[in-house]
Amino acid sequence: MMNPDPKQTHFTKKRYNTTSIIYNLMEWPVEQLWYKKWRRKLWQNIHGPTVLEIGVGTGKNIPYYPKNVELTGIDLSPGMLKRAKKLLPKSINDSVTLREMDAQQMEFPDDTFDEVVATFVFCSVPDPILGLKEALRVTKPGGRLHLLEHMKPEASFLTSIMETLDTPIHYLSGVHIARQTVSNVEKAGWDIDKVRDLTATGIFKKIEATKPH
Repeated sequence: MMNPDPKQTHFTKKRYNTTSIIYNLMEWPVEQLWYKKWRRKLWQNIHGPTVLEIGVGTGKNIPYYPKNVELTGIDLSPGMLKRAKKLLPKSINDSVTLREMDAQQMEFPDDTFDEVVATFVFCSVPDPILGLKEALRVTKPGGRLHLLEHMKPEASFLTSIMETLDTPIHYLSGVHIARQTVSNVEKAGWDIDKVRDLTATGIFKKIEATKPH
């Protein structure tokens, strides 16, 4: 497997460390309008018993973590993780572990987790296919991948606009807005079970996939 590009990884880590203090404020409008309800519904279908969350960020999914699962969360940015750890209730501290780690080069053995979850993460992983291959590696055969993602819509008037804005937005925030995440999931070796548009624009999608036996 290819190694991640250290320069791109450092750039992304630096951007998220810089924005970690104001990250929740930056995303407040979309979080209140859409993200919060999508997160809640997604986590209602996570049963584990072993679960990996890739890209914990500031801990926006923590309120929705299911009980009776062993959950490990990782994030590239120590600044983001610091905020997330403050949100962990004492009641679930024993069942949740948060670690600083690169999604492109995880420190877990093969076939570790029953389910993997990521919400709006693979827009910023420097090499998304590499990250999705790593997610596949650490998932048990027959295990599930659950994603909420924003991406470039197909055959839309927004497509060319997003392609034009992708580079400057990535430079400022570390986020790509014109990725083709459904295709990336397939290229990484997952079997896609379901893709559902969450808005009429085709930008926001829920993706469910399975690791082949």
